[in-house]
Amino acid sequence: MDAPPKLLKSKLFWVALLYFSEGFPLGVFYEIFPVWFRQQGVDLKSIGAISLLGLAWTLKFIWAPAVDHYRGHRYWMATVDLAMGAVLVVFAWFAGFGPWVWVAIGLFTILSATNDVAIDGYTIELLEKHELGVANGIRIGLYRVGMLASGVVLILSDWITWRGAFLCGAGILAACAIAVLAAPRERPVTRSSGTTLRAELARIATDPKLAAVVLAFALGVLALVDQATKWSHAHPAFWGIALGTAAAALAVCWLGSRRARVAGAVAEDPAKGPMFGALMELLERPYIWPVLAFILLFKLGDASMGFMVKPFWVDAGFTATEIGLVSVNIGLGLSIAGGLAGGWYTDRVGIFKGLWVLGLFQALSNLGYAAAAALIPYGAGTTPELWHRAVLYSASAAESFTGGLGTAAFLAFLMAIVDKRHSATEYALLSSVFALSRSLAGWASGFGAEAMGYASYFLLTFFLSFPAYLLLPWPKRMLAWADARPAAPAPASAA
Repeated sequence: MDAPPKLLKSKLFWVALLYFSEGFPLGVFYEIFPVWFRQQGVDLKSIGAISLLGLAWTLKFIWAPAVDHYRGHRYWMATVDLAMGAVLVVFAWFAGFGPWVWVAIGLFTILSATNDVAIDGYTIELLEKHELGVANGIRIGLYRVGMLASGVVLILSDWITWRGAFLCGAGILAACAIAVLAAPRERPVTRSSGTTLRAELARIATDPKLAAVVLAFALGVLALVDQATKWSHAHPAFWGIALGTAAAALAVCWLGSRRARVAGAVAEDPAKGPMFGALMELLERPYIWPVLAFILLFKLGDASMGFMVKPFWVDAGFTATEIGLVSVNIGLGLSIAGGLAGGWYTDRVGIFKGLWVLGLFQALSNLGYAAAAALIPYGAGTTPELWHRAVLYSASAAESFTGGLGTAAFLAFLMAIVDKRHSATEYALLSSVFALSRSLAGWASGFGAEAMGYASYFLLTFFLSFPAYLLLPWPKRMLAWADARPAAPAPASAA
């Protein structure tokens, strides 16, 4: 049989294709659905409620163990791509708007989130450590190209109607599904245990420490859901009931543990369970708690400033056209270039050095916005002068480029410390920790900018970048620990 073409054997080609197919559905959700809703005459409150369905991307770590357990990441990807395409065909086939739309979009987001889990797990298993930098640079770029492709489909809706646009989107997803089946096969992974889900849950139910971890995990998930749904605002007793239920469950587990000790039952290894095993094993690793703190803090300065950048542009008198062209479009190109440059640098000097060097550049760019806010007047009726534009355009360019630098090194770090035996689950968990810090920083940024003013707040975000540097010894040790793990089996031949 003829050997596959050289392009199809290139790992970076597959990284590019996979992350295009990951970014496209997200663009459909955020760019196409809201416009389609509004053109159907849907009110703004209902359009805003669409964002609740985006919880699937936040909570994907819940079902990520299923992707790891049943393996076959390429088949997961192909199946969900086809299923998302089928959802878009339904949108094209049925005119009008009704309750079915909410179910369809909810299914679409769950499928897209599952696609993310499978792609991340597959990519981690595909790549060697020395390839992670450039691969993540390409990943950043093609993910955003995928989102931009959804914008092209949106433009086409004016020319070929919404039915044609949805069919076009379905065609793109079908092409992605066919393509991923030609990707190199996954590495063979030896399963570490035959522990059943029932045995795992029984083990947790009789160990108060394990039960406390799982209950804390469940309360964290509930907090993420409540952050979007605001259930606790409508029901003042919400958290009292939730915490009381958790306490009662923990008490039952404590009683169960006493009975198990009396009976002399043999305990299952909690790190080998199919549902919570990856979480338990992750928490048992050396240095994991300071590393989790590092993950929370590394992008804190960048995330704390990011949500206030666009409001500053508006208050400084810049038009929506300028904001879209410079901050969004040119900024997107520069962040892609920064990702590629950061990936190249990380592969050459190592992940640890890439983290702290590129993280420093990322932090320094915040000073550009602090200087811009100090020099450029802002407020009602402000009209920016030519030199104001030069200052802010420069600050925006630096922030976009260095943000890509830092992100490439950071994502390479996350991928490097993941255990390839259950890469999809661990990466979903670690990326959710990172997403949590971004959400909290965004929430707090409005209070900070309003209380301090833009210039002082942007200067503060520069200093918020450095608590992570106090924790750098532990990421270095975690990388060394990850390098000392037994090597994964060699990859099989391409499909």
